[in-house]
Amino acid sequence: MGRGRQKAKHTKVARELKYSTPNTDLSQLEKELAAAQSDDDMYVDRWAEEDDED
Repeated sequence: MGRGRQKAKHTKVARELKYSTPNTDLSQLEKELAAAQSDDDMYVDRWAEEDDED
């Protein structure tokens, strides 16, 4: 494959990635974010007790 054809192929793939809109499951994303927030709170509380001893 020549350089011109290779570049054209890469340009086509890049354009498809740039302008495509993936299907996003917003309810699943909401669940993951809620789980991540609750995990963050747990770690903050856990380490806060050790900071009070100093």
